[in-house]
Amino acid sequence: MKFFVNESCIGCGLCTGTCPEVFAMTDAGVAEAISDEVNAALEAPASEALEGCPVGAIRTE
Repeated sequence: MKFFVNESCIGCGLCTGTCPEVFAMTDAGVAEAISDEVNAALEAPASEALEGCPVGAIRTE
């Protein structure tokens, strides 16, 4: 499973606080997801970040 952050990110940091192994803040002040497949152990916290995103900026494939 891969996670992606789109341009509607407002940089609130919820995803990085919930799952810092998958999400990080960029120098531009918005979030980005790691480019690799997320291992099974991190799928639950990364999905929690997806569900908690206040603007729905995170998606998965």
